[in-house]
Amino acid sequence: MSTTLPIPIEFDVPQGWRSAPPDEVGAPDAAYVAVHLPPDAGFTANITVDGEYRPDAATLPDIADESVRHMEESVAPVVVVDRREAGSADAPGLTQTLAFSVVVGRQSHDLVQSQAYLAMLDVDDPHRRVVVRLVLTSAASQHSVLLDDFRDLVRTVRPGRGTTR
Repeated sequence: MSTTLPIPIEFDVPQGWRSAPPDEVGAPDAAYVAVHLPPDAGFTANITVDGEYRPDAATLPDIADESVRHMEESVAPVVVVDRREAGSADAPGLTQTLAFSVVVGRQSHDLVQSQAYLAMLDVDDPHRRVVVRLVLTSAASQHSVLLDDFRDLVRTVRPGRGTTR
């Protein structure tokens, strides 16, 4: 069952992407999924959005490391190609790019994943921190073409008005 984000956010989905039900596209832990058609060599590029309250003291690099470890449990090896802190002290963020291969059926796919982590504090209780993760996963051959769309979507993330998206 798809999840909901702990806080409502809104964002603009770039042209060429369409919403997809998380459960139907194999992303039950996502609150939102968009796909880009047509597939590239059998792999459909996608953007997923998830998030959770993080009351612990984990930094965004710590949380990004957790994500890499989690991926390595199902996909090995995972190579961290790039990692950068972004944003400001009031609105910290982190981006990282991962490269890995998966086998679907009998076909191997070289994939690249760009992840953006955005920390948001509850305005009524600044000790309540939410980390929202946005992830672009695509075939390596199309990643550079779709990366600008992903960056555009990330730039538009803003607090929502009661519903997610």
